[in-house]
Amino acid sequence: MAEACITFSDFTLGYNSHPAVHHLSGAVKRGSLTAVVGANGSGKSTLMKGIVGVLKPMAGGCAVAHDTRIAYLPQQSELDRSFPARVVDLVSLGLWPRRGLLGRHRPEDRDAVAKAIQAVGLGGFEKRTLDTLSGGQLQRALFARVLVQDADLILLDEPFNAIDAKTVTDLVALIKRWQGENRTVMVVVHDLDLVRAHFPEAMLLARRPIAWGDARETLAPENLLRARQFHEAWDENAPWCSPETETGGHGHSHDHDHAGHAHGGQGHAHDHHNAHAHPKPAQADARHVHGNAA
Repeated sequence: MAEACITFSDFTLGYNSHPAVHHLSGAVKRGSLTAVVGANGSGKSTLMKGIVGVLKPMAGGCAVAHDTRIAYLPQQSELDRSFPARVVDLVSLGLWPRRGLLGRHRPEDRDAVAKAIQAVGLGGFEKRTLDTLSGGQLQRALFARVLVQDADLILLDEPFNAIDAKTVTDLVALIKRWQGENRTVMVVVHDLDLVRAHFPEAMLLARRPIAWGDARETLAPENLLRARQFHEAWDENAPWCSPETETGGHGHSHDHDHAGHAHGGQGHAHDHHNAHAHPKPAQADARHVHGNAA
């Protein structure tokens, strides 16, 4: 059984006491490539923030394997493009985890930055300021920064939004290269055809896990319908439901057998929890576990 890079234990995240992701249990195996999919507001970006520790859990936990270096790339909308920096400055920020904010760059550091810029197709753009870049060029520069970080776990939040097809192709190739180097990669993706074509695994969220496993099985029509039903029925003002509330004090059970992870099994008993108004057809658990965190 493959070693786990991330282990979720009834992981529940939210804002102002309202759930954004809840009851996520399972493991992401080391060296895997996983697309995180779901409708807008389904908790995808929230999950990324929870893994990296920007957002603290309301309940449960998320354990990242010991000595795992993490690189997190948020959505472009969260970046300040007006900041007076050049491409080389942005990419050099990837050295912070190793050198510190005021650390002196060594010759090998400058070489790593130069190679990363070339690897993403931005040779000659080193001194261009960020506000002069197109969306695709900026995303390439951000990927170069991730390259310099040399991370074991890479979290990418919607990296393919508002960029041209050639850039998407190049960035997908880079992501596959990372997986080939046994790095663990999780990517928030909206384009389901892109997921089916390039991602071995997928996690389908609708504030809670609907399916998780083989990408094509996870994106089966019945799972997509289930996710849509959950999302449409969600009450924004509902409080989060603890495992004790749902199971009558017996805990929250996820069997996580590999054969059933994409289509779910016996699910939550939400009928009595009227605040959520979850439809009965949507009561299926994600089933997916690869092992324990190191």
